[in-house]
Amino acid sequence: MIKTKKKVILIIAKKNLTNIPKKTLKIYMNLALILFMIGVLGFILNRKNIILLIISIEIMLLAVTLLILISSYSFQDSIGQTFGIYIISIAGAESVIGLSILVAYYRLRGNISLRT
Repeated sequence: MIKTKKKVILIIAKKNLTNIPKKTLKIYMNLALILFMIGVLGFILNRKNIILLIISIEIMLLAVTLLILISSYSFQDSIGQTFGIYIISIAGAESVIGLSILVAYYRLRGNISLRT
């Protein structure tokens, strides 16, 4: 008798978690789109500072991750969360490699300006 009550409570809790209003999903999707556009504009408009280019790429990757997580949550699919963790780890590795290249370039040249 106790086991069935626990199952019923778990089913009710699961149904309440997955009922997200469409308005909330639209807000988060618009936020992801705005973040991605900020990253694209930062990448296009700023061609002289390498650090800002890396930050713009990171913003774009995080916007895509947010969109994937929102989609996986709304479609009740856990694969999107796995992809989100994968994208975050790739973004972290990319920033570490980029910054290490910048440090090596700074040691070689003495500045990190892209002006020739």
